[in-house]
Amino acid sequence: MMTRTMDINSDVGERPEALADGSEERLIRQITSANIACGGHAGDDESMTRVMKLCASYGVGIGAHPSYPDREFFGRKDMDMTSNQISESVYRQISRLVELAAGLGLEVRHVKPHGALYNTAAKDERTALAIALGIARVGRKLALVGLANSPALNIWQKEAFTAIAEAFADRRYESDGSLRSRRFEDALITDPELASQQALQIARDGRALSVTGKEIVLTAQTLCVHGDTPGSAAIAGRIRRVLTENGFIIAPFTLEG
Repeated sequence: MMTRTMDINSDVGERPEALADGSEERLIRQITSANIACGGHAGDDESMTRVMKLCASYGVGIGAHPSYPDREFFGRKDMDMTSNQISESVYRQISRLVELAAGLGLEVRHVKPHGALYNTAAKDERTALAIALGIARVGRKLALVGLANSPALNIWQKEAFTAIAEAFADRRYESDGSLRSRRFEDALITDPELASQQALQIARDGRALSVTGKEIVLTAQTLCVHGDTPGSAAIAGRIRRVLTENGFIIAPFTLEG
């Protein structure tokens, strides 16, 4: 039987209280890739540095998590920005994380947009390209993580980036493969068992059930558990155990093209 590998990622460095009470560290221990808030919707030099040190301690791949420059709405509201403005904002956020990482002797390996920027890029070519051009100023060795099956992945590949397809263990899907809006009460999956079963279905079978019961085809190289989902560390831990029990090796995604 062919050995199967799956990456588990999480968005971190977004909540000072999670760093203070140790819950961020408990989450990082369970994942293999971290998307670190780098100033757009959350995060500052101190939080970025602390989270990168934790990642280094547990062998977790370091990534940047840029967003619209929107702390008021936590990067979850669309903003009217030109392509140049998006590129410049993404560049500034990522370059700061890269600079701090270099000072620690660490390397940033990937970029995953956050919130509204992520969702808009998944369906809007202009936004996806603007993100890529901003990242290109830092370097094309950085992989880009985006929604599985979205046009953004093809756009990023055309721009000579490694594109990593992502699926979500703690979010429900619409029948068209998009994420269910957070305005709905059932958008989040907070039960570790339910999240782990969705993760297994995606990883093993390449599919998931939408909120309508329709089966969605999802081929993903990484599974996300949001850092601000209640019980995120327990959810990630359960996913890791279930996937391991089903023959998966849990490891960072490869950066080969």
